[in-house]
Amino acid sequence: MLYILIIMTIVAVYLFIRLFTYKRELGKINRQLNAYNAFRTEKKVDVSLADKDIENLGSEVNRLIDHYVKARREKLRSENELKQAVANISHDLRTPLTSIKGYIQMAESKNISDAERMEYLEIAAARTKRLEQLVNDFFELSKIESDDYHLNTEMFDLKTHFSELLLGFYNSFEDKGIEPEIIVPDDGVFIHADPSAVTRVLENLISNAIRYSDGTIITGLRETEDDIQIFVRNSAEGLDENMDLNLFFDRFYIADQSRTDKSTGLGLSIAKSLMEKMEGTIRAEYDAGMLTIRCEWKKPIV
Repeated sequence: MLYILIIMTIVAVYLFIRLFTYKRELGKINRQLNAYNAFRTEKKVDVSLADKDIENLGSEVNRLIDHYVKARREKLRSENELKQAVANISHDLRTPLTSIKGYIQMAESKNISDAERMEYLEIAAARTKRLEQLVNDFFELSKIESDDYHLNTEMFDLKTHFSELLLGFYNSFEDKGIEPEIIVPDDGVFIHADPSAVTRVLENLISNAIRYSDGTIITGLRETEDDIQIFVRNSAEGLDENMDLNLFFDRFYIADQSRTDKSTGLGLSIAKSLMEKMEGTIRAEYDAGMLTIRCEWKKPIV
């Protein structure tokens, strides 16, 4: 009987010590969390008790802290991007608005000829179209980036699609005095994607190249064992070779800060968003005075 009593006493003491140790460790974790939540420290939870369950608890709490820190950083990044986007949008809208207002005021002057008045109104109309395009592009980008935007994918010949699209730019090339070099394979290149989205991407890339080219444009289609690529390359001598080329896909990025008319608008941002929706990639390369925008899709599994 005494032996059993001694054993029960030892067990009770062990359980009491164990319970006390657990309670002390939980209190320590609680104090660390209170300090973290009160922004008095950025240190994560430190567990000193060699117990599997307590260690797992500390590990899960630290994972939760990591998620919180990541979410907070993403929130700050999104807020900064939104502020920058609003500032850039304001600038890009204000510039043509100011110009339109100025030309309309000059057209209203009584001291000008009918020919001058017509010229001012034509310039104002052209700036109005630019403003309308900016608003439409911003609306389109917002729509593309929403979760409700869905693609209608199908298998089609990208070579034929690409060639027909280039024909539509014949007058634009001619107006700029550019004879593009076009490189396409002999056989068809089939891709599983949204034809209208591909068209929008390529229209934006080619329009961008025509607008900013120094005189040379090379574009083409290439098929490898793993992927399908389309590239648009144009001469761009004034770019900084050390610049971050990913910036080209930011909204309203200005490549040459001394030229406020060099904003890339939303064209490349729209192209990037559409490529991501199609599970493709888009990137910029710069070498020897030539800027290349390259789109890539993984080849469909047949």
